[in-house]
Amino acid sequence: MEILSPVSGRAMPISDVPDPVFAGLMVGPGVGIDPAREAGTAVAPISGTIVKLHPHAYVISGGGKSVLVHLGIDTVQLKGEGFSLHASEGADVAAGDPIVSWDPAAVEAGGKSPAVPVVALEGSADALSGLVTAGDVNAGDVVFVWA
Repeated sequence: MEILSPVSGRAMPISDVPDPVFAGLMVGPGVGIDPAREAGTAVAPISGTIVKLHPHAYVISGGGKSVLVHLGIDTVQLKGEGFSLHASEGADVAAGDPIVSWDPAAVEAGGKSPAVPVVALEGSADALSGLVTAGDVNAGDVVFVWA
């Protein structure tokens, strides 16, 4: 299964995400995206059903796999301010569909990291291949394949 970048920016190893839970793979393996510092919309990394949706994070399940997208680090503390939802929990979405609009520059200006972990929940690192961990990516680009 191809996992798409939910945002445009620069790819990085998930170990470089400035949060020990994500960097330590406690939630699962994946990649990090340092997003472009402009307002935009995070998209679905896979086709499936939105099983969890918060303004700052969402989980989409499809094909027996679940992918977590977390928009920034410690952004739960913003209580939804600066985030606009374009979907609802329980909705079926296609890869690339808009999910949440946000502004990474505003997150950073508020003292939070805008880094975006893209995590294969309950996945194993050896089940992932083709991880993009450097260079520019656009929303919708494949950032890893989950076997």
